[in-house]
Amino acid sequence: MGVDFCLIGIDVGTTATKATLIDGTGAQLASFVRPHPTVRTSPGMADQDPQDWMNGVLDALTQFSQAVDPRRVIGIGLTSQVNSHVFVDARGEAVRPGIIWQDTRAAGDAAKLDQQVTVEQKTAWFGGPVPIDASHALSRMAFVARTEPANWAATRHVLLPKDFVALKLTGAVSSDPVAAVGLVSASGAYVSELLDLLPGSAGRLPPLFPFHHIAGRVRAGLPFAGLPVTVGAMDAWAGMFGCGVVADGDAMYQSGTSEIPGVVSSAVVPTPGVILFPPYEGIRMHAAPTQSGGAALTWLSTLLGRSPAELSALAGTCEPSAGLPLFLPHLAGERAPIWDSASRGTFARLDANAGPAQISRSVMEGVAFSVRWAFEALSRSAGTKIDVANIGGGGSRSDVWCQIRADVLGMTLKRTVVPDAAALGAAILAGAGSGAFEALAPAVRQLVRFERTFEPDVRLAGPYAERFELFQSLYETLKPFNARF
Repeated sequence: MGVDFCLIGIDVGTTATKATLIDGTGAQLASFVRPHPTVRTSPGMADQDPQDWMNGVLDALTQFSQAVDPRRVIGIGLTSQVNSHVFVDARGEAVRPGIIWQDTRAAGDAAKLDQQVTVEQKTAWFGGPVPIDASHALSRMAFVARTEPANWAATRHVLLPKDFVALKLTGAVSSDPVAAVGLVSASGAYVSELLDLLPGSAGRLPPLFPFHHIAGRVRAGLPFAGLPVTVGAMDAWAGMFGCGVVADGDAMYQSGTSEIPGVVSSAVVPTPGVILFPPYEGIRMHAAPTQSGGAALTWLSTLLGRSPAELSALAGTCEPSAGLPLFLPHLAGERAPIWDSASRGTFARLDANAGPAQISRSVMEGVAFSVRWAFEALSRSAGTKIDVANIGGGGSRSDVWCQIRADVLGMTLKRTVVPDAAALGAAILAGAGSGAFEALAPAVRQLVRFERTFEPDVRLAGPYAERFELFQSLYETLKPFNARF
């Protein structure tokens, strides 16, 4: 097949539904973004309305059908936030709002489940001590079964957002083994011994297929009716492909609501805090997703009444300094590598000299320090030193922040042309599923482009190493304090 074709990638993200329309060379022909709200009316709560996702998806498809001859489009790929769950009945209707990954209400259920599983079992199943936390699917099911027994009884399937979208577009129920985080062994099958801890859970999980498997075709009456829709992948994996990462030793840094660093490595050194995914087509991804990346800047933007772009410009006027406040970005706890839902954010060493510029840079540095901690764990898990990473996602568009990250990490960062790496990755999977490419690797090499490289300033290596130690010390110092709440 030549390059005179188009692909659609759809990403149901944490804050918005995003989509991209690309041609066979990787050039973006059109894009779409539709924000959707999160409901947080009680402690730990983070709910979203699945219909908001579908409204965005259908509007994106309608827009794209007007931007290009629909006959040129050969496939639709899907990706989404994961550890976010939709409970649907036998008709495919949601019985309650979707519970997204930021929700911590199932923490108690998670702790009880985690106590029933040994480190040895986790290592045997998953290749490492993957935690059962509040966002784990089994924890969520236990939470709904305990607190909403009627909804649990009405639930036929527990789906990820991308799988809910596929169901609505095609009528088919499906998922992939990699997105079933903490449920699937290296063999690609559900771990029955784990699911036995919650009766009824196994029968509510969807069947599993490869990323590029055609889940079904778009139903009549919808935009692009008859077009194949691939099962797709979780945002970390789709974003990995969209960042151009596909071979052993390749590293990624996805920046969105949260930061998702990862590295592909066939070597495995079991490391606490790192998520080790089952191999897929020879690709073994080690990931360490943090809780708050762009979300921290969004919080500051709302607080100060200035746009993220304005905050980035302000941060650019402020030189790195030991006198800057130190920011712990745990606004809703932290995930990798410490997995501490009780931790909370703070500014340390705050004084009267700190204005919007200093605070903006402090927030950007704090997020970068959290990712440095995650990359250190990834380096141990993969048994390799990581010097270069491909960066993508909405949070990567700030030149100032990318340079701060490169300096804090001591790493070279290569930035992608298409901002939404996950949507691009979903489009790549559509290309593989539709037969435009024989395999993922050539699809990634052909469709991913880079536009700028950020090199670390070696003069800042020492000062940032010292501040990173203080960052870790700040967390440890506050840990007993936060445990009191």
